[in-house]
Amino acid sequence: MPSIAFRAAWLAGFFGIARAGTQSLTVVMLVSLATAQTLPDASNCGNIVQVSDSQRMPPFDVDRFLCLPPNFSVSVYARVPAARFLAMTPDGKLLVSQPATGSIVLVEKQDDGSAATFSFDTGLARAQDMLFHDDPDGGTYLYVAEATRISRYPYVAGDYGLHDGQVLIDGLPSSSSDELRAAYAHELKNIAVDSGGRIYVSIASATNADPSERYSNPARGAIYVYDPDGSNGRLYAQGLRNAEGVRFFPGTDLLWAAVNNRDNLAYPFHDDSGWYGQVLQEYVNDHPPDEFTFVRDGGDYGWPFANPNPETESGWDNMPFDADMQNNADGLNQPIDFFDRITKGIPAHSAPLGLTFLQNTNFPAQYADGALIALHGSWNRNPPTGYKVIYFPWNSDTQLPGAQQDFASGWLNGDTGQYWGRPVATAIDIEGAVFISDDYSGTIYRVTYSDPSR
Repeated sequence: MPSIAFRAAWLAGFFGIARAGTQSLTVVMLVSLATAQTLPDASNCGNIVQVSDSQRMPPFDVDRFLCLPPNFSVSVYARVPAARFLAMTPDGKLLVSQPATGSIVLVEKQDDGSAATFSFDTGLARAQDMLFHDDPDGGTYLYVAEATRISRYPYVAGDYGLHDGQVLIDGLPSSSSDELRAAYAHELKNIAVDSGGRIYVSIASATNADPSERYSNPARGAIYVYDPDGSNGRLYAQGLRNAEGVRFFPGTDLLWAAVNNRDNLAYPFHDDSGWYGQVLQEYVNDHPPDEFTFVRDGGDYGWPFANPNPETESGWDNMPFDADMQNNADGLNQPIDFFDRITKGIPAHSAPLGLTFLQNTNFPAQYADGALIALHGSWNRNPPTGYKVIYFPWNSDTQLPGAQQDFASGWLNGDTGQYWGRPVATAIDIEGAVFISDDYSGTIYRVTYSDPSR
């Protein structure tokens, strides 16, 4: 018997079940795709993770190896428990958020090449995302996203702590909100700031796929935009279940997001299989894909009424939608051609978190026109997927991502389904090295490139 995936793709194509509108800017942008610069194959899995004697606590009490493209190597830079999102300070230090402890840690390279850690701040309300932004007044500010609020702090080279903070946005929904009664699965906030200083806040869903979240105040599974002083907040885009990585493409005000999509999706097709409406592991394994997408003002990206389908002629690009059988059976609640198509699919349940654009960094020049996304890894897929950092080459003509490639993998043993690390986010230092945070092992890795021509 053909697999569920094959059957679904064939039926969708034959009967025109998966359709999407042409009104979105994403579709206009996706008229053509051209070849983008790609990394060499990351199939070299003999890269031992270099570890100092002082860092040889588990999982590094035994040798560990990662798969990387040629001429890259990896070392443990620091051990930071529950390390989540990263930000490079303007003077070259690394900030690491620890939502679980309400802290931010500063990691500083020492003269001997080792790294020292310092407490940058404590007592924060599950602070996650951080970014630096130059204000038109000439100052540089660190923006910090806590579960309930967004604040900014002036930063001066040499600072070893937050000071003179200004709360810009307060009262964001969290597990402490009366409405949610401690039930908020995705309360951590992610942010972006545009060229005019406007603040974009991802307010993720509290549930897997409850339609009532679209009608809460503020709506969840959405991105809001605020004036630079935090006033005049309004809905910017919705239908994005859990947009963890939200960043502007460098030098533009084009917003992109890496999105965790829903789980336990029921089979949506009326066919002779008799599977309609059933939650089947074989179907759930690959549906719906996670997302890497352009986000426009006023856009609606489907959740929880429609799900992108990667098994059509479009492949992972500009995917048409299937109606969500549990919330929008046969498109009766909301026609699926209403929604903006997703720019690029990521294999289902990979759990994309941090997004880093490489343009305008010192990442190796031949690969710097691209983006990195950390995949935290699946909990409900059999076999598991994710647990790696992926790379999207960028097409400078279309300004669109090319085909997904592995950049760093090996935290997951595909044969056993066991893992020893879970990537969260990346950052690029002034030397072009890549930092990777891992909240499972409590590690910051540093991946460096050696130019073979030198």
